[in-house]
Amino acid sequence: MAHEITAARAVFTANGKAAEGYLAQPVGVTNAPALVLIQEWWGLNRHIEDIAERYAREGYIVAAVDLYDGVVTKDATEAGKLMSGLNPQTALDKLSTAIAYLRAQPNVTAVGVTGFCMGGVYTLLAACHNQVEAAAPFYGIPDDLSVLAKLSCPVLFIGGAKDQWITVEKMNKLDAALKQYGKAGEVKIYADADHAFFNDTRPEVYHAADAADAWQSVLTFFGQHLR
Repeated sequence: MAHEITAARAVFTANGKAAEGYLAQPVGVTNAPALVLIQEWWGLNRHIEDIAERYAREGYIVAAVDLYDGVVTKDATEAGKLMSGLNPQTALDKLSTAIAYLRAQPNVTAVGVTGFCMGGVYTLLAACHNQVEAAAPFYGIPDDLSVLAKLSCPVLFIGGAKDQWITVEKMNKLDAALKQYGKAGEVKIYADADHAFFNDTRPEVYHAADAADAWQSVLTFFGQHLR
């Protein structure tokens, strides 16, 4: 049964710092697991807000962090400029602030992190720089896999075999690195899926069946690790 939810723009504050974003949460739930949700390179757009709301209807308190300070685009060239212009440390500081904000809420039982494309990269980085209970990155992998030595939690990585950016070769290297550093993780690759196959606002890449399966897989994963 889906929860009734509330959702709105918000400011997440902790340790004297602030990060803007979008907060979605179930109504009338005393204790709940929480998620930090990280945008694609397009910005914190309506699609990311919708995903936050979907998780909230499943019973999660969701803090979607706005890494671009309100800027959103549908142009790939502009998105590339925004992503390359993003200071990684600034982004990680915002994510750490959101994680600390959720930790401080009296009704939060555990914190996980998830994100897509660029947000998938930052999902893994955030899980290496902060203590979280679970991480589910979609088709995003850091260039330097040695950071996984500091990984704080189990990982479920979701990718597509037809992805020309996050290739099967890169996903296999991620799988090998998880094993090398003794980290619990699964790399799940969908044979017919392309990059961004979960994004139902992009019909040129959206794969409904694989997106539905990935959604159930991630819900099961978070259900196991976020209690």
